[in-house]
Amino acid sequence: MSKDTMVPRKKILFIIGSPNQASQMHQIASHLPDYDCFFSQLYSKHPIVKAAVRLGIVDTTILAGEFRRKGDAYLEKHGLRNDYAQGVYQNHYDLKVLCSDLLVTKELRQGKTVWVQEGMTDPITGWANLTHRLGLPGYWAWNTAYNGSGNICDIYCAASPGYKEQFSRYGTDAERIIVTGIPNYDNAAALLNNNFPRRGYVMVATSDIRESFNNFGRDDRPAFIRKCVRIAAGRPLLFKLHPNERKERAIAEIRQWAPGAEIYTEGNTEQMIANCDELITQYSTVVYIGIALGKKVHSYFDVDELRRLAPVQNGGTSAASIADLCRRYIEFKGTKDEFLWNLSLPSFKREGVRPVSLTRC
Repeated sequence: MSKDTMVPRKKILFIIGSPNQASQMHQIASHLPDYDCFFSQLYSKHPIVKAAVRLGIVDTTILAGEFRRKGDAYLEKHGLRNDYAQGVYQNHYDLKVLCSDLLVTKELRQGKTVWVQEGMTDPITGWANLTHRLGLPGYWAWNTAYNGSGNICDIYCAASPGYKEQFSRYGTDAERIIVTGIPNYDNAAALLNNNFPRRGYVMVATSDIRESFNNFGRDDRPAFIRKCVRIAAGRPLLFKLHPNERKERAIAEIRQWAPGAEIYTEGNTEQMIANCDELITQYSTVVYIGIALGKKVHSYFDVDELRRLAPVQNGGTSAASIADLCRRYIEFKGTKDEFLWNLSLPSFKREGVRPVSLTRC
């Protein structure tokens, strides 16, 4: 028996949520073939949360419902090992890579952890602001406003310097945050070469505001659609619905208030954006594709602030960079502080800590 077969391969657990989060984690794992990679939809073992999942109360979140079904289907389609809630394989994981730090079980906190940003965070509502002032956990905001700001994981991979500043402002130590860019939003230029047949239209990418706890479901959709018609000013109008929306309701509203508009419930949203003349969004990360491509964009967020937060464009290398960071950390023999010290983060220098040779990521 060779030495290689005698040494067990180290194991990494990737926590997924939305289809975008599943895709990003898959891309990162693809750069780590020398490790055994497993996946699980976001979960909790808290009795109250488990009861909420069982009763369907959280079906519009990434804990359950359509997101859970799509996550499981994605893993099956790509032949990825599904260790839901770490209850299938009974593995010990040397590293956990998380898509959310809003709800992190005790077992996920044990050992080394890396958090990866998926996209934009939800707006800070009045309720979210109150929960933050009271020092309550981020999930009490009932949206993703404070995802990335929990200061729970060892290392945080951020989309941009703007998001690094935001996560630090809301609670995560700046020294833990590394700007890596994020997969799926780091190479917008590549989308210009696509097979989507339509061009020369105003595109609307809607959000699942009413289906989620975001903003407590308040969305004047008729008023929004009428505004889209005014912006289009006679130009062709194309709507791409959020996958989590109640499609029948959304389609009926568009047909009433924007008759003649094209409506898509499936398809590659990013390619549609690449071919549009102007982009209208609500609370959608895809606005960053439009910004990166120099489109005129509209959003419920302040557009100037979005430009400051926009993910870095690095030619599609974010997944490889994050994987390299994971590899370095999983193989590092020292403490978290020593690892961050070696990434040249000065506030983590400690008297008497001996630096270990490590190239800055």
